[in-house]
Amino acid sequence: MAVGESIAPEADPHVPVRRPGAWRDQGPVVAVVALGGAMGASGRYGASLLWPTAGGGFPWITLGVNAVGCAVIGAFMVLISEVRTAHRLVRPFFGTGVLGGFTTFSTYAVDTRKLVDGGRPGAGLLYLGLTPLVALAAVWSAAWVTRRAAAWRHRPAEAS
Repeated sequence: MAVGESIAPEADPHVPVRRPGAWRDQGPVVAVVALGGAMGASGRYGASLLWPTAGGGFPWITLGVNAVGCAVIGAFMVLISEVRTAHRLVRPFFGTGVLGGFTTFSTYAVDTRKLVDGGRPGAGLLYLGLTPLVALAAVWSAAWVTRRAAAWRHRPAEAS
């Protein structure tokens, strides 16, 4: 089944039916993801220019960018799903686009390969395992802190 197609309940389930307005509904989402992705990737590229990794060096900047991006997504998801309702394009723009473009699995994979190919398999394996652990810890801790801050902000005033 292609994007924008759905099955009409009264029709044969093996024959897709074109849904009118599919591109009109999804076009803005695709546009904001693309715009956000370009912004996020530009931010990551800027970080790599400001703090380049020396040839054969440990990719601290990529690890840091991924950790920061994961922490921001943890806080962001709590804010837009538990604290305040956001416009329908905010999540695809910022979550998928900006943060998806900012964080990078491909550079993580290339950096791991460079370390191993450069004669540093121990560092490569460390980086291979450390990145997902740091990323998950960043998401979890940022979500936890954001929930606590939101609860503290909305606590009832104490009676005098």
